[in-house]
Amino acid sequence: MKDWTECDAVERHPHVVSGAWVFKGTRVPVSALFENLRDGASVDEFLEWFPGVTRDQVEGVLNHEIETAEANTP
Repeated sequence: MKDWTECDAVERHPHVVSGAWVFKGTRVPVSALFENLRDGASVDEFLEWFPGVTRDQVEGVLNHEIETAEANTP
């Protein structure tokens, strides 16, 4: 499981969406972003489909993903 504790755009509560990491202030799981991008959606489409999520939050999550990947690259 990815460590999202250092990403300000997300939060996790045991009784919200079964404890999944969600975009802060929403019930939208972070995994929904990656699933939609994988399936060909654009960031703009994702934001349209999940209006509670902000562009800054999406950028924060994507930047965190990139920084984590770079840190784990030999």
